[in-house]
Amino acid sequence: MDWNDFERWGQKAATWGADYHRTKRDRPVRAQVKPGETLAQLPDSPPEAAQPLEDIWDDFQNIVMPGITHWQHPRFFAYFNSNAAPASVLAEFLTSIVAPQCMLWQTSPSATEMETRMMDWLVQALGLPPTYKGVIQDSASSATLAAVLTMRERALNWAGNQQGLAGQRPLRIYCSDQVHSSIDRAIWVAGIGQDNLIKIPTKGPLRAMDTDALQAAITADRAAGYLPAGIIAATGATGMGACDDMAAVADVAERENLYTHLDAAWAGTAMICPEFRHLWEGADRFDSIVFNPHKWLGAQFDCAAHFLRDPDLLRQTLAIRPEYLKTHAEADITDYSEWSIPLGRRFRALKLWFLIRAYGLDGLRDRIRNHVRWSQELCDRLRAEPEFEIVTDPILSLWTFKVKGADNDATQALVDAINDDGRIYITQTLVDGQKAIRFQAGQFDCTEADFDTAFDTITEIARRA
Repeated sequence: MDWNDFERWGQKAATWGADYHRTKRDRPVRAQVKPGETLAQLPDSPPEAAQPLEDIWDDFQNIVMPGITHWQHPRFFAYFNSNAAPASVLAEFLTSIVAPQCMLWQTSPSATEMETRMMDWLVQALGLPPTYKGVIQDSASSATLAAVLTMRERALNWAGNQQGLAGQRPLRIYCSDQVHSSIDRAIWVAGIGQDNLIKIPTKGPLRAMDTDALQAAITADRAAGYLPAGIIAATGATGMGACDDMAAVADVAERENLYTHLDAAWAGTAMICPEFRHLWEGADRFDSIVFNPHKWLGAQFDCAAHFLRDPDLLRQTLAIRPEYLKTHAEADITDYSEWSIPLGRRFRALKLWFLIRAYGLDGLRDRIRNHVRWSQELCDRLRAEPEFEIVTDPILSLWTFKVKGADNDATQALVDAINDDGRIYITQTLVDGQKAIRFQAGQFDCTEADFDTAFDTITEIARRA
C-alpha cells in the first residue's frame, strides 16, 4: 500500500465511517458473538506475501465488526461512554496522518503550545482558578498514578525514587470505599501496597467519605508509626456516582499537610455547567484533579485532562533530563513528557481544539444538560412502575434500580437478558453488597427517543422474565 492507495481507501473509510454513525441505531449495542468466535476466523500464522486491500477490507467487515460492541451507539447506557464526536474524529484522523511524537517542545512546538492553551481553556470552562496548570494524560488511571507517585515522593522528601522504599516508614494513602479500581492499581504500581490504601466508610445519599473517620484513621496511623502521604477523593464514582465532600476532605488534608487528588473522570465534564458544580465544591483546594474529555465531553479516546495546583511537585517526581532530551532555547519552554509517565506523547490537544471550536461550550453544555434531564426523567418513569424500585437516586445521569424482591441471581439474569436483546446496553453494580442495575447516559448523539426505547426494553423484558 502506498500513498496513492491511501487516498482512495481513506476516502472509502470516511464514507463508510459516516454511514456507520448514521446507522448505529440499526445495530445491537453489545457484540453478539460468542467467546472464541473472532479468534477462530483469524489465521494461525502471519502472511508471508502482501495481501490485497480489498481482501483486508472485506475481512474487517465480516470478521471484526460483528465482534465490536458499539460504544458510539446512542443507547449505550453501560459503564461511562467513550465518545467520538465527528470534529474530534476528524482531528484524530489528521493527527494519525501527521503522526508527530510530541514528547518535547522541540519535537512538536505546535503540539506543546496548543496543549498549554487547551488546558487553560478547560480551566476556564470548569470555573477553576487560573493558577491551575494542566497536562493531557492518556487516561485518568495514569493521572492518578502520577498523583500517587507525587504523594509518595513528597512524603518521603523526594527520597523514594533515589533510595527505593526499603527501609522507609510505611506510607498510607486514604480514599473512600467507593473509588474506582484504578486507585488500587496505582497503589500497587507505586510500590505502596494494598494494605496501605485505607478505605474510609461513606455516608449520606451521595455516599461521601466520612471525614471524621478519615481524621481518626490518620491520627491512629501517625501514632502507630505510619507516614500518611495523601488523600484521594472522588466525584461521580463509577459504581453509583458517589461524591465526596471536597471542602471537608480539603480541611483534613490541610490540617495534616497531605497531598490531595480528585478523581472526577466522568463527572468532571458536567462541571462546565455551573449548576452542577455543587458536586465538587471545594475542588479548587485540591493539589491534583483529573477528568476525561474522552468520556462525556465528546473527545476521541484517549484524552485525560490533569490539572495541578503546583506542577513543580509532579515534575520533581517524574522529570529525567538526559542530554539528548534537553531543549537548548533562549525562552522558557515546557516539555510535557516531564509531567507524565510515558516519554512518548501523542498530539491529543488537537482534538480538543477541534471539538471546542466546532460545538462551542454552549453546545457541549446543552448536550450534558439533556443527558441529565432525560436520564432523570427515565428514572422517575421507572420509579412509578409498581414492580421496580430505585436503589440509588440519580447523580447527574447515573442511577441504579432493580425489580422489587429480586435477589442477586435474578438481577444479573435481567441484565443479561436486556443485553442479549440488543436494543440497549447496561451493566450491574453492587450497592451495599447487593446487585443493582446501573443506568448511565452520556452518548454524544443520543436523543430523548433513545430513553423511551430504554424504558420500553427494560419493562418489557422484566415482565417477560
